[in-house]
Amino acid sequence: MEALNILYGETFTYLAANRLHPDESGIIPNYSSEFLQNLNPPGMPLFRINLKIGCPIILMRNLSPSEGLCNNIRLLVTKCGKHVLQMKILTGHKAGETVLLPRTSFQPSVSELNVNMTRRQFPVRVEYAMTINKSQGQSVKYVGIDVKTPVFSHGQLYVALSRCTAANRIIVLLEDNAEELKTTNIVFPEVLL
Repeated sequence: MEALNILYGETFTYLAANRLHPDESGIIPNYSSEFLQNLNPPGMPLFRINLKIGCPIILMRNLSPSEGLCNNIRLLVTKCGKHVLQMKILTGHKAGETVLLPRTSFQPSVSELNVNMTRRQFPVRVEYAMTINKSQGQSVKYVGIDVKTPVFSHGQLYVALSRCTAANRIIVLLEDNAEELKTTNIVFPEVLL
């Protein structure tokens, strides 16, 4: 939210529509709306999404792969309407194209949430940062890498450093008490045997 507040302009708030479904006996459980609003299962958008024109987001669902709208694609908000969002695709084979995003229904598995419900919301999350694994295959103009704790998997440091299109646009954040400008790249030699 702090990064979003730095952007100029109006904040657009979008609230989801949650709907409960009957259980096996045909009874609809009686959960409070506050309880349902606070549920945040993986792969589902938040109940409340705050957006501004110019904020980067990530798509959470494959909507139309032929149009470049795939899971984990990065987009930039260009217009916020009441029922639809206008976006510019930032990554992938359709980079630079403008697309419209409608609200989508999400239904998490009952076993992982223990609540049989559907949430209708825009299939996006604000994305100012990403994990090293999600960055693989993407090229970006500027990269900031937080390595206060050492990179923990073979090849991750290389992936993080190679995302930027120029070495002079990479910033690495090290521990405050670092005496030398270095970090540990943990490698398991057993894997190489």
